[in-house]
Amino acid sequence: MKIIIINYGAGNIQSIKFAIQRLGYEAVLSKNPEEIIAADKVIFPGVGEASSAMKKLKESGLDTLISKLQQPVLGICLGMQLMCTYTEEGDTQGLGIFDVEVIRFNSGTKVPQIGWNQLESLKSPLFKGVVEKEYVYLVHSYYAPVIKETIAQSTYGVTYSTALHKDNFYGTQFHPEKSSDVGEKILKNFLEIGN
Repeated sequence: MKIIIINYGAGNIQSIKFAIQRLGYEAVLSKNPEEIIAADKVIFPGVGEASSAMKKLKESGLDTLISKLQQPVLGICLGMQLMCTYTEEGDTQGLGIFDVEVIRFNSGTKVPQIGWNQLESLKSPLFKGVVEKEYVYLVHSYYAPVIKETIAQSTYGVTYSTALHKDNFYGTQFHPEKSSDVGEKILKNFLEIGN
């Protein structure tokens, strides 16, 4: 299986690569469109600030490529947020895969949310073998509200989407590569989709 981690300069890619290796697979870091299109699975990571990450995507032409991909794609953290229509962070237009606007936690909540939070309302094969209320690791100041594509949610001042799914696109606000055994199970489930 050919697994590509999109390497566009705004991702915590080494820890994802190591997590995939622990599952017995190899992943290739690439921003080459031909390699990405030819992959069996694509992981779209993101760490940092939305507008600068989107600028990097546009500079490499990956902004138009990602939304046209046909194979299973997993957006992680900022990657998931950039798959949405818009994010308040940096007043940034997203890729429009998920029809939702990403907004900032309100001023009554300490931001960013850093640490472990519980997964609830699990609704996808992505969570096969994961039980309600399992803990995953998050670091974020912005969130996607709950929509019909929400396949997991958490509560931090408000209830928000911890994971989204539409067609071949999946997104997790949490970092599966930093979420211990639960995260590895979720990554394994993603890698086994369609196999």
